[in-house]
Amino acid sequence: MTDNRKTGAEKCKRRMLAGALAVAMLAAPLGGTLLMQPAQAEKPSGLLKTLFDNNKEQAVSADSIKAPTLQSGFADLAEKVMPAVVSIEVEVKAGSERGRMFRRFGGDLDKLPPELRRFFRDFMERFGGQERFGMPDTPPNHPRFRGRAVGSGFFISADGYVVTNHHVVANAEKIWIKTNDGKRYRARLLGSDKKTDLALLKVDAKDRKFQFVAFADEEPRVGEWVISVGNPFGFGGTVTAGIVSAKGRYIGAGNYDNFLQIDAAINRGNSGGPTFNMKGRVVGVNTAIFSPTGGSVGIGFAIPADMAKRIITQLKEKGQVVRGWLGVQIQRVDEEMAEGLGLEEPYGALIARVTADSPAEKGGLKTGDAILEVNGKRVKDPRHLALMVADIAPGETARITILRDGKRQTLNVKIGRMPSDEQIARTFGAGPRAAEAASMLGLMLKPADDGEGLAITRVDPDSKAAEKGLRPGDAILEVAGRKVNTLADFNRAIADARRKGRKAVLLLVRSAGGDQRFIALPLKK
Repeated sequence: MTDNRKTGAEKCKRRMLAGALAVAMLAAPLGGTLLMQPAQAEKPSGLLKTLFDNNKEQAVSADSIKAPTLQSGFADLAEKVMPAVVSIEVEVKAGSERGRMFRRFGGDLDKLPPELRRFFRDFMERFGGQERFGMPDTPPNHPRFRGRAVGSGFFISADGYVVTNHHVVANAEKIWIKTNDGKRYRARLLGSDKKTDLALLKVDAKDRKFQFVAFADEEPRVGEWVISVGNPFGFGGTVTAGIVSAKGRYIGAGNYDNFLQIDAAINRGNSGGPTFNMKGRVVGVNTAIFSPTGGSVGIGFAIPADMAKRIITQLKEKGQVVRGWLGVQIQRVDEEMAEGLGLEEPYGALIARVTADSPAEKGGLKTGDAILEVNGKRVKDPRHLALMVADIAPGETARITILRDGKRQTLNVKIGRMPSDEQIARTFGAGPRAAEAASMLGLMLKPADDGEGLAITRVDPDSKAAEKGLRPGDAILEVAGRKVNTLADFNRAIADARRKGRKAVLLLVRSAGGDQRFIALPLKK
């Protein structure tokens, strides 16, 4: 009887450990793997122009490698490019938003049985620190509290410029990169762009010239072979292979979505790593996955090379990204609207509102105009217009073709510099009361660029909104059954719910992944 009990207990313990491992693997935040997308049209200059245009013969290349066969696989290509790919280790600032996000996954290690507690400590030490799994044993603002995360990156110059994702190095206090030969170097952040999820690092090593890779000049084709190299779950130097599944993907990550979709396996820790074509050129920077489980299911997303080059050029030269701005609130032209406007098919973007004293107002654009072309290129929809305008350097004059009163005309509009999200929200708002209504719910909002709802730009981590799973990048489409496209709409809907004595308000929310759901938030007195 005693032996049977002992055997049963051992089996139970093994099952608990196996389950704990599975939970730990799934609960780890995508330290690398979140989301965002591109902007700006300045041509590469200075050092980066040299890197992108003139010195590609010095970059690692696989031009002479034959296409992979069943026998050879991708070994020759991988051998060429792997020395340029690095693992990135980040120590996050104490008490940061990122550290608080990690803690939402967790519990308290001290409450676990001794065997499981030792297992988790050993496991988390191996994969980057306990805060990464949301199980701190120190208070969030304690001096010893540090978030740890891992990601990937790659050299784009021999003297140590490294490309990675913004979310890999966000709130970083210390950054290290580890090369393929196992050597470790401190890196400094030169610039980072949250909206496109790109960052540029610099490694200063006077005694070493690094092997580097170049971005591809041509767009990949759907169905083309690619390989991804990175640092999934802390296992550096990992190569996965697949094809380009699609281009121009919108996944709700931000205003500048335009991803490559690839089916090469991408997991947590792959963020910021490169995807290569068969010539050894970088066609995309891995940044996100779609997964119901947290692991790879063959749907990964990468920032296209042409967009990455534009952003990195600005980060190198200015330390930030400057985007063009028109100053209009726009909405999609559907089939009924197209018929009413006299268009043969639905395309373009309909102006629902023009910001006072904006480039649009100064250029003569009016509410009710349908923007059909920018600089001779057809506008597909509101999201496409946002990408096109952001890609124009502030100060440049754009030729904007509109449909007004059934007639086409072209206006010359001098593009401005995009304000911050907070400035835009204040501009489109209905004064302090509207901002206060959103703030009381723990949200910061702005009109969505596609004219559909209000985009969430910030969520108070200690609010019910955060607890219910609302995140920046989500969009609120309705409040208490009423559509909301401006902060004034939002304010009126909240005020109406209060007048009716509601203790909570129902929001229709579209997540960054495109799913829609209802969320109830309590109304404070």
